[in-house]
Amino acid sequence: MPLALLALAVGAFGIGTTEFVMMGLLPNVADDLHISIPSAGHLVSAYALGVVIGAPLLAALTARMSRRRVLVALMVLFVAGNAVSAAAPDYHLLMAARFVSGLPHGAFFGVGAVVATSLVAPERKARSVSLVFLGLTVANVIGVPIATLMGQQLGWRATFLAVSAIGLAAITALLLLVPADHGHGETGGLRGELKALGSLPVWLSLGTTVAGFGALFAAYSYVTPMLTGAAGFAEASVTLLLALFGVGATAGNLLGGRLADRSLRGTLFGGLVSLGVVLALFPVLMRAEWSAVVAVVLLGTAAFITGSPLQLMVMEKASAAPSLASSANQAAFNLANAGGAWIGGLALAAGFGLTSPAVAGAALAVLGIGVAGVAYGVDLRRSQAVVASATTGRGLLVASHVPDVVSAPDAGQTTRRR
Repeated sequence: MPLALLALAVGAFGIGTTEFVMMGLLPNVADDLHISIPSAGHLVSAYALGVVIGAPLLAALTARMSRRRVLVALMVLFVAGNAVSAAAPDYHLLMAARFVSGLPHGAFFGVGAVVATSLVAPERKARSVSLVFLGLTVANVIGVPIATLMGQQLGWRATFLAVSAIGLAAITALLLLVPADHGHGETGGLRGELKALGSLPVWLSLGTTVAGFGALFAAYSYVTPMLTGAAGFAEASVTLLLALFGVGATAGNLLGGRLADRSLRGTLFGGLVSLGVVLALFPVLMRAEWSAVVAVVLLGTAAFITGSPLQLMVMEKASAAPSLASSANQAAFNLANAGGAWIGGLALAAGFGLTSPAVAGAALAVLGIGVAGVAYGVDLRRSQAVVASATTGRGLLVASHVPDVVSAPDAGQTTRRR
């Protein structure tokens, strides 16, 4: 695997760290800025909103630019957003800075996935995408816990300065390791990008992402009350358990990339089925501490097996605009984050029990399987139509080259009609 993937993974590590660290720093930020914790929670939403808006917008606007230049520019914007976050004197500026920090997130992963697949042989495409995402999953294991501890000990502003430093390291690595290119050369600009994104298979792939990862976040958003209230863990143990989720996600990401290079659709269906089964078993697994640990690890593994297949499938379905489609998939991932948490919250608020969000997540996983099945059916019909068209075309071609002959019984031979 080329070293350029390391540069992309460093950028992904910084992005993953800044995305999730705010959740652990909410009390610190609330105390320092004299706001309530629910108000501080809006900072998480501001970042997610930036991702959803920025992912397709920035990818479309940079459609004809050099991919390396786009990646560097996105990381510059990322560094600026985090630096302003560190220096923000009040809540409103911090909110704006978090929004800006989220803008490059989806486009970086989107363009980065396209660059990664362009650097390797076709049979290693999914694996290359998984190595880019490795930075995101490792951030949950190492980056977020260390950054949270730093924020608690040195102040939350120190965390965002550290993330800015990671962004600067990523910029340096991108300039040194990613090959120079002279533009995407894949579309006719913004109009071509949007046209390629408008096909039914692309939207079905995006819908699978929303349902599949919505299943994950329906449960993961409420995993802390499950672990403390149902499994009986002390609150001090939750940080370690969430790190174990990151370990499972890292393993699932690498496994999914390797398996998807052998069977893209088979890995996708297998991952979604596994996720649904794990979530359906949560009410049972959360009855004891040891089984709860197994559940958390398996949740991360099953969910992230589908990450690389979904990313690669969206890119292939929009082959004329892979950067925009890949970035849109990151926006879909964040919609899944918000929507899954909302649906899990509805189950919890309805009084169905602490583990009910996981059951709601299992239902979303089934929905994801259904959408993926519809996508498979659409692809199958289109393939059959192409084969039928090609067969008809070959028949007409053969007929046009067959000599027109008539029989001459009296002569006992065939003569060519002139």
